Amino acid sequence: MAPASYPSISSIVPVQGNHQLIQTVDLWKSYVMGSELVHALRSIKLEIDRNEYVAIMGPSGSGKSTLMNILGCLDSPTRGRYWFNGRLVSELDDEELAFVRNQQIGFVFQTFNLLPRSTALANVELPLIYRGLPPAERRERAEHALRLVELENRQNHRPNELSGGQRQRVAIARALVNNPSIVLADEPTGNLDSATGKEIMNLFSRLHEEGNTLVVVTHESAVAAYAHRILHIHDGMVERDERVR
Repeated sequence: MAPASYPSISSIVPVQGNHQLIQTVDLWKSYVMGSELVHALRSIKLEIDRNEYVAIMGPSGSGKSTLMNILGCLDSPTRGRYWFNGRLVSELDDEELAFVRNQQIGFVFQTFNLLPRSTALANVELPLIYRGLPPAERRERAEHALRLVELENRQNHRPNELSGGQRQRVAIARALVNNPSIVLADEPTGNLDSATGKEIMNLFSRLHEEGNTLVVVTHESAVAAYAHRILHIHDGMVERDERVR
């Protein structure tokens, strides 16, 4: 079972107060492809406060998904430093990283990533099973998360009995069920028609108004327009940091 809290970490953390959730300094991600060194990210300096709504926008290959994977502790930078919730991520061990990914970060993917043979309720319960919570508490929390996305009347339906928008709402409920510090969404409307995509983005706006911190990765300006801040990524660098609200 994951630990209930982090152990103390000796590193000096430059986070300015507890309002700041994410900070990166000189973050690079590089790959060797044949004889060529490719830099997917180049010296990213970034700060995201709690309860911000940020879009990371850029064309295919710009590095935006690579950045999201690092922010979500799914990948590690080649060099540079990343603090999450005041902790230097490079100093967390495997158990601590699993704790962060399971309980402090909620993920929403373009392809939903739902278990096809499980009900909506069972899919939302999944992170709570990994957390080791008892069945009654799992069910109560999963039902509450489904109410948040207005899908409580479909909790016993399997993914093939749900529309694309409903499946994405299940995925969002699953991301919210542990009350995470942040929700990271990678192209959350990519597999949806425009009308359903608007419904999902309106839901994100409501979740932000209720106090959630959101980071959405997208190549679509219409999706990025819902955010309060847009990071424009090009060739692995932050080309522009735009506050729109």
